[in-house]
Amino acid sequence: MTDKTYNVLFLCTGNSARSIIAEAILNRLGQGKFKAFSAGSHPKGVVHPFSIQLLKGLNYDTSFARSKDWEEFAKPGSPQMDFVFTVCDNAANEACPVWPGQPMTAHWGVPDPAAAEGTEAERHFAFADTYRMLNNRISIFVSLPMVSLDKLALQKRLDEIGRNIPKAG
Repeated sequence: MTDKTYNVLFLCTGNSARSIIAEAILNRLGQGKFKAFSAGSHPKGVVHPFSIQLLKGLNYDTSFARSKDWEEFAKPGSPQMDFVFTVCDNAANEACPVWPGQPMTAHWGVPDPAAAEGTEAERHFAFADTYRMLNNRISIFVSLPMVSLDKLALQKRLDEIGRNIPKAG
């Protein structure tokens, strides 16, 4: 077994909902094994209030949560990423910065809860559903035997995780 802590970056366009939620989940589920970060290609500058409300309601510390540009993690002296996951389709299609160390990447597209329409209850449900989808994927991810998988097999498994989790419940 290795004592390595793997750095993981979750990317989205606005860095106000999905990537923030994913960062919180992985930092809880992967304690000691993973350190999660999040960023956006065009950050909103603020975290969506429903994201904060959801996470607080699930007893997450939200003091980490801030909307930031992905360039912050491409600068010299930034943590070297082992994994980079896009969680929205826009970020997956954008030209990403070059990440030092050539981390493994995968696309885990999740509908944008911030774009949900309807009543306030329906909009809150969209955030809860996003949490459910990301929690399912991240739970599988943290259970992978990193040490015993070669890079190619691990990349294939990461892509499968992104494709095989139902998107709507």
